[in-house]
Amino acid sequence: MRGEIMSTDPATRHAAPTPRRRFDAGRWFVPVVGGLAFLYLLVPIAYIFVFSFNDAGRTNLTWRGFTLANWQDPCRPSQLCEAFGNSLMVAVIATTVATVLGTMIAFGLERYRFRFAGSANMLIFLPLATPEVVLGASLLSQFLNLGVQLGMGTTVLSHIMFCISFVVVAIRARIATLDPALEEAAADLYASGRTAFWKVTFPLLIPGIAAAALLSFAISFDDFIVANFNSGAYTTFPQYAYVAARRGIPAEVNVLGSAMFLGAIALVVGVQVWRYWRGRKLAAL
Repeated sequence: MRGEIMSTDPATRHAAPTPRRRFDAGRWFVPVVGGLAFLYLLVPIAYIFVFSFNDAGRTNLTWRGFTLANWQDPCRPSQLCEAFGNSLMVAVIATTVATVLGTMIAFGLERYRFRFAGSANMLIFLPLATPEVVLGASLLSQFLNLGVQLGMGTTVLSHIMFCISFVVVAIRARIATLDPALEEAAADLYASGRTAFWKVTFPLLIPGIAAAALLSFAISFDDFIVANFNSGAYTTFPQYAYVAARRGIPAEVNVLGSAMFLGAIALVVGVQVWRYWRGRKLAAL
Protein backbone atom coordinates (compact mmCIF):
# COMPACT_ATOMS: atom_id res chain seq x y z
CA MET A 1 0.00 0.00 0.00
CA ARG A 2 2.97 2.24 0.45
CA GLY A 3 3.44 2.49 -3.30
CA GLU A 4 -0.13 3.78 -3.67
CA ILE A 5 0.37 6.69 -1.27
CA MET A 6 1.27 9.93 -3.12
CA SER A 7 3.59 12.30 -1.37
CA THR A 8 2.16 15.74 -0.53
CA ASP A 9 5.61 17.27 -0.25
CA PRO A 10 6.10 19.78 -3.14
CA ALA A 11 9.77 19.03 -3.18
CA THR A 12 9.19 15.39 -3.93
CA ARG A 13 6.35 15.89 -6.35
CA HIS A 14 7.43 15.57 -10.00
CA ALA A 15 5.84 17.94 -12.55
CA ALA A 16 4.31 16.47 -15.66
CA PRO A 17 6.71 16.63 -18.59
CA THR A 18 5.92 19.40 -21.09
CA PRO A 19 5.32 17.98 -24.56
CA ARG A 20 7.77 19.20 -27.16
CA ARG A 21 6.38 21.15 -30.05
CA ARG A 22 7.14 19.52 -33.34
CA PHE A 23 7.90 21.58 -36.40
CA ASP A 24 4.87 21.35 -38.68
CA ALA A 25 6.15 21.87 -42.23
CA GLY A 26 2.67 21.73 -43.70
CA ARG A 27 1.53 24.62 -41.53
CA TRP A 28 4.18 26.91 -42.99
CA PHE A 29 4.23 25.60 -46.55
CA VAL A 30 1.16 27.44 -47.85
CA PRO A 31 2.01 30.86 -46.30
CA VAL A 32 5.62 30.70 -47.48
CA VAL A 33 4.79 29.59 -51.01
CA GLY A 34 1.92 32.08 -51.19
CA GLY A 35 4.19 34.90 -50.03
CA LEU A 36 6.86 34.00 -52.58
CA ALA A 37 4.28 33.86 -55.37
CA PHE A 38 2.86 37.23 -54.30
CA LEU A 39 6.37 38.69 -54.26
CA TYR A 40 7.07 37.22 -57.70
CA LEU A 41 3.95 38.94 -59.06
CA LEU A 42 4.83 42.30 -57.51
CA VAL A 43 8.44 42.46 -58.73
CA PRO A 44 7.58 43.48 -62.33
CA ILE A 45 5.07 46.06 -61.06
CA ALA A 46 7.64 47.49 -58.67
CA TYR A 47 10.18 47.63 -61.50
CA ILE A 48 7.75 49.54 -63.73
CA PHE A 49 6.91 52.01 -60.96
CA VAL A 50 10.54 52.64 -59.96
CA PHE A 51 11.76 53.07 -63.54
CA SER A 52 8.97 55.54 -64.25
CA PHE A 53 11.15 57.99 -62.28
CA ASN A 54 14.31 57.08 -64.19
CA ASP A 55 16.19 59.87 -65.94
CA ALA A 56 16.46 57.70 -69.03
CA GLY A 57 18.25 58.57 -72.19
CA ARG A 58 17.59 56.56 -75.33
CA THR A 59 16.78 53.44 -73.35
CA ASN A 60 15.13 52.82 -70.01
CA LEU A 61 17.01 49.63 -69.19
CA THR A 62 19.51 50.97 -66.65
CA TRP A 63 19.06 53.39 -63.76
CA ARG A 64 20.52 56.80 -64.57
CA GLY A 65 19.05 58.97 -61.84
CA PHE A 66 15.82 60.16 -60.25
CA THR A 67 13.55 62.65 -62.01
CA LEU A 68 9.92 63.81 -61.98
CA ALA A 69 9.99 64.99 -65.59
CA ASN A 70 8.47 61.74 -66.85
CA TRP A 71 5.37 62.21 -64.68
CA GLN A 72 5.12 65.91 -65.48
CA ASP A 73 4.99 65.29 -69.24
CA PRO A 74 3.98 61.67 -69.96
CA CYS A 75 2.95 62.53 -73.54
CA ARG A 76 6.42 63.64 -74.58
CA PRO A 77 7.16 60.61 -76.84
CA SER A 78 5.46 60.87 -80.19
CA GLN A 79 2.10 59.03 -80.49
CA LEU A 80 2.29 57.57 -76.97
CA CYS A 81 -0.78 59.26 -75.54
CA GLU A 82 -2.60 58.78 -78.82
CA ALA A 83 -2.03 55.03 -78.60
CA PHE A 84 -3.03 55.08 -74.93
CA GLY A 85 -6.25 56.91 -75.79
CA ASN A 86 -6.95 54.46 -78.60
CA SER A 87 -6.69 51.53 -76.19
CA LEU A 88 -8.95 53.26 -73.67
CA MET A 89 -11.57 53.98 -76.33
CA VAL A 90 -11.52 50.43 -77.71
CA ALA A 91 -11.66 48.93 -74.20
CA VAL A 92 -14.57 51.11 -73.10
CA ILE A 93 -16.64 50.41 -76.22
CA ALA A 94 -15.84 46.69 -76.25
CA THR A 95 -16.56 46.38 -72.52
CA THR A 96 -19.89 48.19 -72.75
CA VAL A 97 -21.18 46.16 -75.69
CA ALA A 98 -19.78 42.85 -74.41
CA THR A 99 -21.23 43.39 -70.93
CA VAL A 100 -24.73 44.16 -72.24
CA LEU A 101 -24.76 41.27 -74.73
CA GLY A 102 -22.97 38.88 -72.39
CA THR A 103 -25.43 39.56 -69.56
CA MET A 104 -28.41 38.78 -71.78
CA ILE A 105 -26.74 35.66 -73.18
CA ALA A 106 -25.78 34.42 -69.72
CA PHE A 107 -29.29 34.96 -68.40
CA GLY A 108 -30.82 33.14 -71.36
CA LEU A 109 -28.45 30.18 -71.16
CA GLU A 110 -28.80 29.78 -67.39
CA ARG A 111 -32.54 30.35 -66.92
CA TYR A 112 -34.09 28.95 -70.09
CA ARG A 113 -33.99 25.61 -71.89
CA PHE A 114 -34.19 25.69 -75.67
CA ARG A 115 -33.02 23.77 -78.71
CA PHE A 116 -29.33 23.95 -79.56
CA ALA A 117 -28.48 25.19 -76.05
CA GLY A 118 -25.49 22.83 -76.02
CA SER A 119 -24.26 24.23 -79.33
CA ALA A 120 -24.64 27.76 -77.97
CA ASN A 121 -22.57 26.84 -74.91
CA MET A 122 -19.87 25.39 -77.13
CA LEU A 123 -19.76 28.52 -79.27
CA ILE A 124 -19.46 30.69 -76.16
CA PHE A 125 -16.52 28.69 -74.81
CA LEU A 126 -14.82 28.33 -78.19
CA PRO A 127 -13.01 31.73 -78.11
CA LEU A 128 -11.67 30.87 -74.65
CA ALA A 129 -10.12 27.64 -75.91
CA THR A 130 -8.82 29.03 -79.20
CA PRO A 131 -5.24 30.36 -79.23
CA GLU A 132 -5.14 34.11 -79.80
CA VAL A 133 -2.89 33.72 -82.83
CA VAL A 134 -5.45 31.48 -84.52
CA LEU A 135 -8.29 33.75 -83.44
CA GLY A 136 -6.58 36.90 -84.72
CA ALA A 137 -5.59 35.32 -88.04
CA SER A 138 -9.10 33.95 -88.58
CA LEU A 139 -10.69 37.33 -87.94
CA LEU A 140 -8.21 38.98 -90.27
CA SER A 141 -9.09 36.52 -93.05
CA GLN A 142 -12.77 37.17 -92.49
CA PHE A 143 -12.38 40.95 -92.65
CA LEU A 144 -10.26 40.75 -95.79
CA ASN A 145 -12.72 38.42 -97.52
CA LEU A 146 -15.55 40.83 -96.72
CA GLY A 147 -13.52 43.79 -97.92
CA VAL A 148 -13.65 45.57 -94.55
CA GLN A 149 -11.06 48.28 -94.01
CA LEU A 150 -8.86 47.51 -91.02
CA GLY A 151 -8.88 50.13 -88.28
CA MET A 152 -10.69 51.05 -85.11
CA GLY A 153 -13.93 49.34 -86.18
CA THR A 154 -12.33 45.96 -86.81
CA THR A 155 -10.35 46.23 -83.57
CA VAL A 156 -13.50 46.93 -81.56
CA LEU A 157 -15.43 44.10 -83.23
CA SER A 158 -12.58 41.67 -82.54
CA HIS A 159 -12.41 42.65 -78.87
CA ILE A 160 -16.17 42.42 -78.44
CA MET A 161 -16.13 38.91 -79.85
CA PHE A 162 -13.71 37.41 -77.33
CA CYS A 163 -14.77 39.63 -74.40
CA ILE A 164 -18.34 38.32 -74.60
CA SER A 165 -17.13 34.84 -73.65
CA PHE A 166 -15.47 36.08 -70.46
CA VAL A 167 -18.55 38.11 -69.53
CA VAL A 168 -20.90 35.17 -70.06
CA VAL A 169 -18.79 32.82 -67.95
CA ALA A 170 -18.50 35.31 -65.07
CA ILE A 171 -22.17 36.30 -65.00
CA ARG A 172 -23.47 32.75 -65.40
CA ALA A 173 -21.58 31.82 -62.26
CA ARG A 174 -23.32 34.67 -60.45
CA ILE A 175 -26.78 33.75 -61.79
CA ALA A 176 -26.30 30.14 -60.68
CA THR A 177 -25.91 31.31 -57.06
CA LEU A 178 -29.16 33.33 -56.98
CA ASP A 179 -31.98 31.93 -54.90
CA PRO A 180 -35.13 31.49 -57.06
CA ALA A 181 -37.23 31.90 -53.91
CA LEU A 182 -36.53 35.65 -53.98
CA GLU A 183 -38.15 36.05 -57.39
CA GLU A 184 -40.99 33.78 -56.33
CA ALA A 185 -41.55 35.97 -53.28
CA ALA A 186 -41.71 39.03 -55.53
CA ALA A 187 -44.28 37.26 -57.72
CA ASP A 188 -46.33 36.40 -54.61
CA LEU A 189 -46.40 40.13 -53.84
CA TYR A 190 -47.98 40.73 -57.28
CA ALA A 191 -44.82 42.02 -58.94
CA SER A 192 -44.68 41.58 -62.68
CA GLY A 193 -41.83 39.73 -64.32
CA ARG A 194 -40.20 42.98 -65.41
CA THR A 195 -40.56 44.53 -61.95
CA ALA A 196 -39.15 41.43 -60.26
CA PHE A 197 -36.17 41.48 -62.59
CA TRP A 198 -35.28 45.14 -62.08
CA LYS A 199 -36.09 45.27 -58.36
CA VAL A 200 -34.81 41.86 -57.24
CA THR A 201 -32.72 39.99 -59.81
CA PHE A 202 -30.74 42.82 -61.37
CA PRO A 203 -29.52 44.36 -58.07
CA LEU A 204 -28.26 40.91 -57.06
CA LEU A 205 -26.45 40.60 -60.39
CA ILE A 206 -24.66 43.96 -60.10
CA PRO A 207 -21.52 42.56 -58.33
CA GLY A 208 -21.15 39.88 -61.01
CA ILE A 209 -21.78 42.35 -63.83
CA ALA A 210 -19.21 44.77 -62.38
CA ALA A 211 -16.63 42.00 -62.03
CA ALA A 212 -17.26 40.82 -65.60
CA ALA A 213 -16.98 44.39 -66.92
CA LEU A 214 -13.67 44.97 -65.13
CA LEU A 215 -12.31 41.66 -66.43
CA SER A 216 -13.45 42.51 -69.95
CA PHE A 217 -11.87 45.97 -69.77
CA ALA A 218 -8.55 44.59 -68.53
CA ILE A 219 -8.42 41.90 -71.23
CA SER A 220 -9.34 44.33 -74.00
CA PHE A 221 -6.92 47.03 -72.91
CA ASP A 222 -4.10 44.53 -72.52
CA ASP A 223 -4.67 42.65 -75.79
CA PHE A 224 -1.86 42.71 -78.33
CA ILE A 225 -2.12 39.65 -80.58
CA VAL A 226 -5.70 40.07 -81.84
CA ALA A 227 -5.29 43.84 -82.19
CA ASN A 228 -2.00 43.41 -84.04
CA PHE A 229 -3.75 41.29 -86.68
CA ASN A 230 -6.86 43.42 -87.11
CA SER A 231 -6.02 47.04 -86.29
CA GLY A 232 -4.23 48.02 -89.49
CA ALA A 233 -2.73 51.49 -89.04
CA TYR A 234 -4.72 52.00 -85.83
CA THR A 235 -2.13 51.69 -83.03
CA THR A 236 -3.05 50.61 -79.51
CA PHE A 237 -1.00 51.01 -76.34
CA PRO A 238 0.29 47.39 -76.24
CA GLN A 239 1.35 47.70 -79.89
CA TYR A 240 3.18 50.93 -79.16
CA ALA A 241 4.97 49.33 -76.20
CA TYR A 242 5.95 46.32 -78.33
CA VAL A 243 7.47 48.49 -81.06
CA ALA A 244 9.15 50.77 -78.50
CA ALA A 245 10.71 47.74 -76.75
CA ARG A 246 12.95 47.19 -79.75
CA ARG A 247 14.79 50.43 -79.07
CA GLY A 248 14.15 50.64 -75.32
CA ILE A 249 10.78 51.33 -73.76
CA PRO A 250 10.45 55.05 -72.88
CA ALA A 251 10.04 55.86 -69.22
CA GLU A 252 6.73 57.53 -70.04
CA VAL A 253 5.30 54.10 -70.89
CA ASN A 254 6.09 53.08 -67.31
CA VAL A 255 4.37 56.26 -66.12
CA LEU A 256 1.11 55.41 -67.88
CA GLY A 257 1.33 51.79 -66.75
CA SER A 258 1.91 52.86 -63.15
CA ALA A 259 -0.99 55.32 -63.36
CA MET A 260 -3.31 52.56 -64.57
CA PHE A 261 -2.18 50.28 -61.73
CA LEU A 262 -2.64 52.99 -59.09
CA GLY A 263 -6.04 53.82 -60.53
CA ALA A 264 -7.11 50.19 -60.29
CA ILE A 265 -5.90 50.00 -56.67
CA ALA A 266 -7.78 53.21 -55.83
CA LEU A 267 -10.95 51.79 -57.43
CA VAL A 268 -10.73 48.56 -55.44
CA VAL A 269 -10.04 50.39 -52.17
CA GLY A 270 -12.90 52.80 -52.86
CA VAL A 271 -15.34 49.96 -53.47
CA GLN A 272 -14.26 48.19 -50.29
CA VAL A 273 -14.61 51.38 -48.24
CA TRP A 274 -18.07 51.99 -49.73
CA ARG A 275 -19.15 48.44 -48.94
CA TYR A 276 -17.84 48.79 -45.39
CA TRP A 277 -19.74 52.02 -44.68
CA ARG A 278 -22.84 50.69 -46.42
CA GLY A 279 -22.72 47.58 -44.26
CA ARG A 280 -22.40 49.67 -41.11
CA LYS A 281 -25.32 51.86 -42.17
CA LEU A 282 -27.50 48.81 -42.85
CA ALA A 283 -26.48 47.25 -39.55
CA ALA A 284 -27.50 50.42 -37.70
CA LEU A 285 -31.04 50.30 -39.10
